Amino acid sequence: MTPAEFHYDGITVRGVTLAGEETYVVVPEMNVGFDVGRCQRDLLSIDHVFLSHGHMDHAAGVAYYFSQREFVDNDPGHLYVPELLVEPLRTLMRVWADIDGHVPASNIQAAAPGQDIEVRRNLIVRPFAVNHPCRRHDRTVVQALGYAAIEVRQKLKQEFLDRTGPQIVELKKQGVQITNRVEMPLVTYCGDTTAGGFLDHEFVRDAKILLLECTFVDPDHRERARVGNHMHLDQLREIIPKLRNERILLTHLTRRTMLSDAKALLREAIGEKQAERVSFLMEHRRRRGRPRPVPTPE
Repeated sequence: MTPAEFHYDGITVRGVTLAGEETYVVVPEMNVGFDVGRCQRDLLSIDHVFLSHGHMDHAAGVAYYFSQREFVDNDPGHLYVPELLVEPLRTLMRVWADIDGHVPASNIQAAAPGQDIEVRRNLIVRPFAVNHPCRRHDRTVVQALGYAAIEVRQKLKQEFLDRTGPQIVELKKQGVQITNRVEMPLVTYCGDTTAGGFLDHEFVRDAKILLLECTFVDPDHRERARVGNHMHLDQLREIIPKLRNERILLTHLTRRTMLSDAKALLREAIGEKQAERVSFLMEHRRRRGRPRPVPTPE
């Protein structure tokens, strides 16, 4: 499957997302990836990968990710996963050694809702709970996660805007707090999920680019969506107008519906105006030459 590649305002979103087959997304400029899929080459240069849940189409390539990074002499990288998946995935690495004869270096860490993970000095990733419960063989429910990549800046407080440079330096020496922390959500990835309270988070509805599941679009598939805790197009009719994202990329579309039919049903459901900022990620598959960037609104 040819990866999709979407460009907007200096951000690249690249990946493959097909329900039940494979889902991974990378944002190269941020050195961040979401889910692993079967671990295509796009992921091997990404140092920070965030796993939403343990279903095979999202997590099958974990061992291969660490193995291939070692093979090309990269550091292990960082894989952040729901807490209850840490030990099973470490066990997977040990079991794979029984098959392969070698244990590649790995770095598997727990992610928890609301506990920010620093990727670099001005970029954090914030995990949040989504509505896609996953039951292990022992019936334990693993909380699935979404992730928001957020740029963090320090902005000078209004009352100090007219101060000179030396005055600012003196205030800092005196221990005066002269800046406010400002968060700018850039890319938010919801993973697999049906609708839920997470959509009320500002870092979800205000992210510049939102990756939001829409697995089912056909009217006959409403029950499939409900049973699997997946999103159906019907839910988007109400959700999309409440979101303030500049661009929304829909993920995880089932092969039960052709992409061309899904696009037509989407436009019919949400209207032409909303459809200007909403598309399926897999619409943007690379063809010949370099893709043309999506124009930024004036």
